[in-house]
Amino acid sequence: MRRIILASASPRRKELLRQLIGDNFLVSPSSYEEPPQPDLAPEELLIRHSIGKARDVAKHFSSGIIISADTSVLYNGEVLGKPNFPEKAEEMLKKLNGRKFRVVTGLTVLDLDSAQEISESESTDVWMSEMDDEQILAYVRTGEPLDKAGAFAAQGKGAVLIERIEGDFFNAVGLPLFRLGKILEKLGVSVFDESFS
Repeated sequence: MRRIILASASPRRKELLRQLIGDNFLVSPSSYEEPPQPDLAPEELLIRHSIGKARDVAKHFSSGIIISADTSVLYNGEVLGKPNFPEKAEEMLKKLNGRKFRVVTGLTVLDLDSAQEISESESTDVWMSEMDDEQILAYVRTGEPLDKAGAFAAQGKGAVLIERIEGDFFNAVGLPLFRLGKILEKLGVSVFDESFS
């Protein structure tokens, strides 16, 4: 069995990867700093960040497959990252209230044994339901929107805010499992391998 390394401290990504391969992976969060690069399209920027994270973690391992991702919400050409405080979460939710937006993830899989690196992006369209100010504040008070791209968690209480999703649901959570599975296949790793049971 190949060693799989998740270059993320995200509990959501850990849980999603666990769905694919059980507990057969290591977690090694990246210390990569995401430099602002305003000249890049958002998809390209997210891919660059995922590459940076994978390569940062690669410094600590001599073999294995490193998986890294960077996810953001795009609305009206604006990249909405993770709010660090309630007021910012409220502001983001008011922007997205009753509107369609995209969740985009840059995904990199780096095979240290073959020196292959595959990076792709995944986009998912999301329609948020209309909420009044009290509903937005109530959701913010749960604390769930903090540290989530776009200030919502599709897999948590935020699920009741999502009217519709078109594309990979798991991408909206932070790790596009379909695309990840296809990339792993290209590297000769099947999630159906008995060792991942």
